[in-house]
Amino acid sequence: MRRYLGLLLMSVALIGSMTAFSGCAAHVRYYDADHGDYHYWNNDEVVYYQRWEVETHREHRDFDRRSDAEKREYWKWRHEHEDHDHH
Repeated sequence: MRRYLGLLLMSVALIGSMTAFSGCAAHVRYYDADHGDYHYWNNDEVVYYQRWEVETHREHRDFDRRSDAEKREYWKWRHEHEDHDHH
């Protein structure tokens, strides 16, 4: 019994560490109504968003805290700077 318990605990620890470092976290997906498509908020999108903030002289703010009008402005800008791999 002890052997099985030890094996079980080791398995749980191994699976937990693999999940933590494998990038399994779900990415947020946003719908862009003006363009009729979805965008995944991942590391690539963060780079574009930070660039947009700099180019449009905006103070940094989490995208979720932006007004709907600002979000639409961002997605419009983003489509003008398309990378073809972010959907």
